[in-house]
Amino acid sequence: MSAAAAPGTIAVVRFGTQVCGSLAEGATREWLVADGRGGYAMGTVCGLRTRRYHGLLVVADPTPARRAMALASLDPVLLLPGGARVRLATHEWASGAVDPRGHVHLERFDLTEGLPRWRWRVGDVVLERELAMRHGHPSLAVVHRLVAGGPVSLAVHALGTWRDAHGERYADRPLAVRRTADGAEVESRYRIAGPGFVPDGQWWRGAYHREEAARGLNPTEDLCHVGFFSADLDAPGAAMEIVAWAGDPADLAVRPPPATETIEAARRRARAVIAAARPADEAEAALALAADAFVVAGPAGPDVVAGYPWFGSWSRDTMTAYEGLFLCTGRTAEGLALLRAYAETLSEGMLANTADVGHTAYNTADATLWFPHAVERHVAATGDLDLADDLAGALAAIVRHHLAGTRFGIRVDPADGLLCQGADGYALTWMDAVVDGEPVTARRGKAVELNALWINGLAAVATLDERTGRDSTDLRRWHTLARASFGKRFPLPTGVLRDTVDPEDVRLRPNQLLAFGLPYAPMTADPRTLRAIGAALLTPLGLRTLAPGEPGYRGTHRGSPRERDEAYHQGTVWPWLIGPYADACRRSAVDTPGLLDGLVAHLGEWGLGSVSETAEGDPPHVATGCPFQAWSVAEVLRTLMLRRRAPVED
Repeated sequence: MSAAAAPGTIAVVRFGTQVCGSLAEGATREWLVADGRGGYAMGTVCGLRTRRYHGLLVVADPTPARRAMALASLDPVLLLPGGARVRLATHEWASGAVDPRGHVHLERFDLTEGLPRWRWRVGDVVLERELAMRHGHPSLAVVHRLVAGGPVSLAVHALGTWRDAHGERYADRPLAVRRTADGAEVESRYRIAGPGFVPDGQWWRGAYHREEAARGLNPTEDLCHVGFFSADLDAPGAAMEIVAWAGDPADLAVRPPPATETIEAARRRARAVIAAARPADEAEAALALAADAFVVAGPAGPDVVAGYPWFGSWSRDTMTAYEGLFLCTGRTAEGLALLRAYAETLSEGMLANTADVGHTAYNTADATLWFPHAVERHVAATGDLDLADDLAGALAAIVRHHLAGTRFGIRVDPADGLLCQGADGYALTWMDAVVDGEPVTARRGKAVELNALWINGLAAVATLDERTGRDSTDLRRWHTLARASFGKRFPLPTGVLRDTVDPEDVRLRPNQLLAFGLPYAPMTADPRTLRAIGAALLTPLGLRTLAPGEPGYRGTHRGSPRERDEAYHQGTVWPWLIGPYADACRRSAVDTPGLLDGLVAHLGEWGLGSVSETAEGDPPHVATGCPFQAWSVAEVLRTLMLRRRAPVED
């Protein structure tokens, strides 16, 4: 990383005086600050709340699977000499109106060391805002500082609620607000504190979220104007500090540290996160910071949030992202604790997939198969044979249950050693969309990536057993049988692989890349095969989930929940797939110049400093889904670092 570069600087967005151009640009770029618990602050560059998930204090209550929206926004208003009032906030209401007053004054936005900073100019007056969250606490710190001009008076209006992050709340459900000595307490769940507080309590009705409307969801809610804080800023350097925090009554009784201290602590922590990853350039530094947002403190130790703003913890995403999130960022101690904790959750040889659905679900055939891969990669990177020894029983149980058969028809066919799966109403691979109880991509039978992971897992467990002095004879026998069967059953005459066998599906999908790129992959691809796959599936933001021209292909990923789910794995681009593609090319000595250029450029758009969950299959491949996605970030970071450390020669 260049010594002259400010570490972690992602994007500087400058605005002119064109209101429409500025609003359009600023409303499609989002920032995120995580609290290390699964809660967050999130919004757009221009301040327009385009999602019901946008807010300054969103609380993991008590886990990321259940988040609550608390403080929706803090809207600054300047009172200039002579009495002119200038609003610096932008709001959209159900009538469709956008109030751009003050938006023309947003001169600059930047995201440095993971923290957003706005600068507004009104004549000679320049006001700056910074915010951060206190790591490990549901606590927000906001500082407004006069940079030039003055004197001015500043009022900051607090709009609050208390609701499920996925829902809405309206004025017909009154909000319990109690005034305190330095602000207000809301619903006995969170407090807001600052100078010169004046309470209100009126409802602002019809706040409109254009992204929810585009997703076919309810786009409106009401917000309670809790009140406003005020201060006179007499000269440059003068500042107003506001803090907000959530918790039980004992937590609410203790005011957090001053906002300036929290912001400086967040910057120090960001620098430490970057240093631990040892990045070579700004892209790697940015991705190391992005990765940090997903690693959270869970009830049983470190855990991973699959994506912001709406996902909680998913074991499939966690294990797929493990190498990028933990090993590439120098977080091996946290990774060790996570692997041990996840091993304790095994049931019938399976990892639970998620609790986001309201209960613990084991609805996955692949999450468990990623677990031996993660353990083996950890041991390979650290030499920690104690971990291999301690988890030997858990890994053996995974193999034993898969051989005997476990939930959802997941079992090994004794005739060929290949893994089968399938159950009515379930989509058990990572292509898991279900519409009206019917899987969009059921992929029942023997799926190509599941068998690649199974074969890779058998070899990984055998290798770990051998390194710890255990007998691996049976594992090697099953591995030999499955690998030979894979080589007979999956390849087509063209060299590409069937997506499933028993029954057969020959549509061109990216799942086969794992069979070419995993450490103990069952096959090595012919370079011509990889070039053909890339020509059909590769885009600047990742790989399509189905080749254009194949039956069922959908090039757009938008509309109602049903329409989006139907397209989710039928052509929609997934950035995380860039990792398996790069792995396969590396193993086959296929050069891929510029492979990551589009994804590196993507760091400066949409979810700033991060990588989106998905993008549309058709050009121009507009980003969709979660703006901040764990396995997308992890695989781009891992691929960048591997290409730097082990480049492919021409």
